Amino acid sequence: MSVRGLIVAICLASAWALPMPAESASRERTTASDSRREQAEVAALQQRMAQAEQQYRDAMQAPDEDSAARVINAALKEMKTVVDACARQHGCPLESMLGTYERLLQDTPRFEDTSNDDGLEPLDERDFAAADVPESASGAALLSEDGQRFVKMVQMNPAVQAGIRRWLTDLRPQLMDSYENYRYMQHLMSPAFRRYGLPEALLFGILAKESNGKVHAGSRAGAVGPLQFMPSTGRRFGLGDDGTGFDTRYDPRAAADAAAQYLNERMAQLGNSLELSLAGYNGGEGRALRVYQSSGGRSFWDINVYSQFPAETKDYVPMVIAAAWLFLHPKEYGIRWPSVSVHPTTITLALPASLYELTICLGNWGSRNGYLRPLRNLNPRWKPDDVLPAGTVLNVTTRIAWLYRFNCTRGKRLELAHQLMASNVQDALVRVGDPVPVSDPAPASSPAAPAPAPTRAPAKPRTYKVQRGDTISSIARKWQCDITDLAKANKLKKPKYAIKPGQVLKLDGCG
Repeated sequence: MSVRGLIVAICLASAWALPMPAESASRERTTASDSRREQAEVAALQQRMAQAEQQYRDAMQAPDEDSAARVINAALKEMKTVVDACARQHGCPLESMLGTYERLLQDTPRFEDTSNDDGLEPLDERDFAAADVPESASGAALLSEDGQRFVKMVQMNPAVQAGIRRWLTDLRPQLMDSYENYRYMQHLMSPAFRRYGLPEALLFGILAKESNGKVHAGSRAGAVGPLQFMPSTGRRFGLGDDGTGFDTRYDPRAAADAAAQYLNERMAQLGNSLELSLAGYNGGEGRALRVYQSSGGRSFWDINVYSQFPAETKDYVPMVIAAAWLFLHPKEYGIRWPSVSVHPTTITLALPASLYELTICLGNWGSRNGYLRPLRNLNPRWKPDDVLPAGTVLNVTTRIAWLYRFNCTRGKRLELAHQLMASNVQDALVRVGDPVPVSDPAPASSPAAPAPAPTRAPAKPRTYKVQRGDTISSIARKWQCDITDLAKANKLKKPKYAIKPGQVLKLDGCG
């Protein structure tokens, strides 16, 4: 075929491949119709998402927490349905819708357990994977080469078995409290033990035995904080006054980091013996080292070693190991750990309030014992009756944050909390004339006894020198003052009513 013929053939083939005018117009109409339908479907999904988001926000106006939870659950369920549909719809702005859903989900506490009367749900070892428990907490990674030492330590040791028995009987309430308190602080404390290669179960065992998870616990000997550091030992590991008057032995994160360092130091010094390291933690590192060296490195359970420790340490070591074991194997022993909503977040106080006042207005929805302990554990710097100014940022959980917005920024619960915090026992006392003593009638032959001379009540002080730890509210309660009048008399400005030790306050109108 000539070149000319080839060109003609190509042109004819191209002509046959081109659609006819009518066919092309039909396809264009179909495409336009599909596009309009897709746009309508996307618009419908966007409208459903907007309605669900508004339903979520309107839930804050519900008459009570339970009603609000039902509305919010329904709104979030609808949002998830819309997001799933958007993912299948061409042209739908999935990223935007998913962002809205995830933002609201992040700010919402878990409501699943509200129908459970006792607030508990069964957990077993596998459930701890969601709680960021490290692999080393599987039990035997407790510092042994063959992976079985911890198992044998528990199963073959009568002292540890007795400890398990005590935790499961008389001390079960303390074990439950320890777990619940720990869960609120877990994100602060467990990373330090992971960082130093120590099992989280060991951290829980120490915490349960030392303080039951109460950050402000203290001993007669002077040890304080969730892990009970003495002042001198704390200073060696960076704990103590941070320059503001706050003792960081009370700080969960700092205390856990110091405890992990301390235990690693003891393990290296005491032949990698967990028992002797715990004995040093409780009974003094000097004693533990002397016993270890003098015994030639024998086991803590050797009678000649065991007998050299005080009774408190003999009890401490097996009880810590027992609590650590129960942390890892709750289901085996019929333990149902408290279900705790612990997702961390913060709130910024809209109004001045103390932790006591917040505890009252928050209520105990979702927690049998209320939220004073979580508030104190997560905010160890503040005393519970300190009136914190508006704008103060507090560490809380998403559930506490939700309850705060619902009950502590407006409404009757807030008014009730204000009223209860302003109440003073002295305001209930009245005096109607001077007291008249009751006595037997005088005999007829003897003269009546003279009435005792009235005694005058001691004069109220006119001024007060502020002591360390005083707040305007504590001074007002002590001297029966109205806070507003007291602040006005001393030119203290809202909302902080700032005072300092040594300052002399006028007590005008008090008493």
